[in-house]
Amino acid sequence: MIHGALAEGNRVLFWCPGCDEAHTIAEGTWTWNGDLERPTFTPSVLVGGVQWDSASGFHKPNHTAVAGESIVCHSFVTDGQIHFLTDSTHGLAGQTVELPEWPITSSKEA
Repeated sequence: MIHGALAEGNRVLFWCPGCDEAHTIAEGTWTWNGDLERPTFTPSVLVGGVQWDSASGFHKPNHTAVAGESIVCHSFVTDGQIHFLTDSTHGLAGQTVELPEWPITSSKEA
């Protein structure tokens, strides 16, 4: 398993346990400390969208919004910790968690 972030071209990805999916940081838009194990990104990371119907393959079950409402994941990633802000619409809003391992295995590890 990979712990921390992944660098791919000019972007860095980290696994968000609040959304249960990867978030992407584009270098040049955010600053990054260059550390994949304990990354820091500035400014905050704000990911948003619209909740899909639960029958859809795009439904985000970790978010409390009903179909058609906005979903938000807002965080600061500092020294390998994800600080979720209270405007996030998932169950980790207002909490701080360690950057998790990736739930999938990289082809580099195989």
